[in-house]
Amino acid sequence: MRRQNYTSLMRAARIALLPMVLAIGTGLPSAALAGDPIATLRNWVINKEPTPPPIPKINNTDLRQGRSYPEQPPVIPHTTRNYQIDLNFNKCLTCHSRKATERSQAPMVSVTHFMDRDGQVLTSVSPRRFFCTQCHVTQAEVSPLTGNDFIDVDSLIAGTGKKKRN
Repeated sequence: MRRQNYTSLMRAARIALLPMVLAIGTGLPSAALAGDPIATLRNWVINKEPTPPPIPKINNTDLRQGRSYPEQPPVIPHTTRNYQIDLNFNKCLTCHSRKATERSQAPMVSVTHFMDRDGQVLTSVSPRRFFCTQCHVTQAEVSPLTGNDFIDVDSLIAGTGKKKRN
């Protein structure tokens, strides 16, 4: 009796799945043959590799950039090409550590970078915050890929509603 139930169940499953497989199998090629363009940010067909654009120039002004939202990591206002950041050395800390900021006049690493995951304050940068470029990026001189209707919080509070252009 059990074998008969299993066999009839499998037969019913095959009968139910057959129309779905046929619908999927015939639907995909027709969509591909229709030539429906897929919108991408690079404005290129998805199955071909375009010539890459030139590497953009890095904003190297050493001027602090404004932040777009609370808790946003500050962007790096200078080039970091050839900076060594690994387990043994962090080039960023030669200017941004507590000891170096008086000499370099660079902003000090945030105090939050000296806390471990349990909230204990450490004497040096926490290992989980040691690799700066995980959060902080250099600012490149490029046009935005998409439109931006962001309104910064100061304009929102002031009621002016001016849209910030990044």
